[in-house]
Amino acid sequence: MASSLCFHRLRRTLAILTVGIMVAGANAQAFTSVVIDAGHGGRDPGSVWNGMFEKNLCLDVAKRLNALLQDRNMKTVMTRSRDSYVDLGERSAISNRQENAIFVSIHFNASRNHSISGFEVHYRSKRGLTLAKSIERGISKAVNARKREGEWKDYKVLRETNATAVLVECGFISHTKEAARCSHPDHRQALAQGIANGILAVKTKL
Repeated sequence: MASSLCFHRLRRTLAILTVGIMVAGANAQAFTSVVIDAGHGGRDPGSVWNGMFEKNLCLDVAKRLNALLQDRNMKTVMTRSRDSYVDLGERSAISNRQENAIFVSIHFNASRNHSISGFEVHYRSKRGLTLAKSIERGISKAVNARKREGEWKDYKVLRETNATAVLVECGFISHTKEAARCSHPDHRQALAQGIANGILAVKTKL
């Protein structure tokens, strides 16, 4: 009888612990808003190649992403919505003031090696990796571009942002053909759609 009672108590304890872990996990992992960070801006133009300023491309894609997510009833916050300079620390601070948020920083790439092309999504945490892979899949389905392998990066906006955070490099504007694609609004809309799809696909999994 004593052993049976101990067994039932053990089962009850395990059940309580399991429920507690599930609830805690759900609360820690759920996100209800997206902080959209348009890279560079104002006095910081970012990369300048083939007649294009990275800061303008970043803002354009960020605005498109913002509209797409709002259409899906997602709460969004933009670190900048115009051509203004925002310090890297302030970008993270804006994100850290939000509850249950993820952070998505939009950039375009460049290299002195003009043959390099493709997009990539960088991260700094395990959840960041999950989000990065989902966004990679979303972009791959939305645009005809080479997928480069995203990497763990110690970028300040990733390091100082408390939320799950990624940095999306949408393409190399130093690559002539890719720059030509990036100059078209339709391509930037497709990039934004791919990023949005990746975010929405992982909403219940992070």
